[in-house]
Amino acid sequence: MGRHEVGHIDNSMKIPLNSGAGCRFEGQFSINKVPGNFHVSTHSASAQPQNPDMTHVIHKLSFGDTLQVQNVHGAFNALGGADRLTSNPLASHDYILKIVPTVYEDKSGKQRYSYQYTVANKEYVAYSHTGRIIPAIWFRYDLSPITVKYTERRQPLYRFITTICAIIGGTFTVAGILDSCIFTASEAWKKIQLGKMH
Repeated sequence: MGRHEVGHIDNSMKIPLNSGAGCRFEGQFSINKVPGNFHVSTHSASAQPQNPDMTHVIHKLSFGDTLQVQNVHGAFNALGGADRLTSNPLASHDYILKIVPTVYEDKSGKQRYSYQYTVANKEYVAYSHTGRIIPAIWFRYDLSPITVKYTERRQPLYRFITTICAIIGGTFTVAGILDSCIFTASEAWKKIQLGKMH
């Protein structure tokens, strides 16, 4: 939101796992529709851990409302399932996100807004000015100037009639070709049989 917020706790939850050796972090917050970043790190902790471990699994990262639409397949949770448990525990992770605004309009004309995104990532070891390793998980984002719009429409009646006519016409054509082939083959067989009699 145009500022650096350390120790953000509004709408967030940290659940200890594995007897305190790890945690599950859940949060929800607003961002401006301008390029920016957010990150998870230990640099705001009152006492820095001796052996920080930034290995992680991302279960869900999404922007905007979730679209619960059956026929819309997009990258609404492109980082879902990202597994970095085998990476260097001291490494920082940089996720570069390109966010694409998405609009879905149903048959009644009601519009719902969400965001899809693509992701690229890199892993590196970062040092502070004192030479200490300070790992973090960065999410750097930029919004695309292009919007994707899905529109749900009912097929017009004339298209249905045209499709039915095409199916019926195709069936008659194939039946005619088969009839012609069978007739030609039977005539040839009759001629061969007549030739054997003489």
